[in-house]
Amino acid sequence: MPEYAPGTPSWVELSSPDANAAAEFYRDVLSWSATDPGPAETGGYRMFQQDGKNVAGLMGHMQEGQPTAWATYVSVADADETAEKVKAANGAVIVEPMDVTDLGRMAVFADPTGAVFGVWQPKTFAGADLVNEPNSLCWNEVHTRDPEADKAFYSSVFGWAAGRPSFAGAPDSYTVWELAGKPVGGMMQMTEEMFPPDVPPHWSVCFAVADCDATVAKARGSKSDSSARPSPGVVA
Repeated sequence: MPEYAPGTPSWVELSSPDANAAAEFYRDVLSWSATDPGPAETGGYRMFQQDGKNVAGLMGHMQEGQPTAWATYVSVADADETAEKVKAANGAVIVEPMDVTDLGRMAVFADPTGAVFGVWQPKTFAGADLVNEPNSLCWNEVHTRDPEADKAFYSSVFGWAAGRPSFAGAPDSYTVWELAGKPVGGMMQMTEEMFPPDVPPHWSVCFAVADCDATVAKARGSKSDSSARPSPGVVA
């Protein structure tokens, strides 16, 4: 993936209280390697890599009480312009647009239901080098208790159209986000049967694997610190 069209999820990153334990866990489960911590101005940011290609980011917690979770970033042409669209569509700006060295410009927002996501305006770094292959990013979806509010919000901010899955067996409430007629993500309505009341709306990340059952077995058998793993319900 040399580049991503604006409005396409382009990057994901894990925030963990123990980055070393997280690196070991994903090494065991997805065969990823992790780069050494980056410079102080990047918060020691690290890259998860698959066969030498960047597939995701890894960073420690920046403040007390921060959840252990995966974050989704959507590629945009102008982060500042996107921030104005978020405000106009009743979303919230959590981190104002800011430069990340010469790599790009980022911002973090919350949609009207509270689900947090980021945007990435690329400069020298476009996003994940590899997607839709085993052990790489393949899907991003927002989980929300108010899908109608999110349909209006994401359509206004990214120009996404709310479509239906092409595969059989999907819940009637499931939405596929489409950009220029192509699927770029999804939306699932949170129900009491699937999500405990204390689980907030959130963006979920899915990685492709060659064998789902074998990957589950690896995750259960990993000796890495469980505090480095995402909280249940926060990430798929």
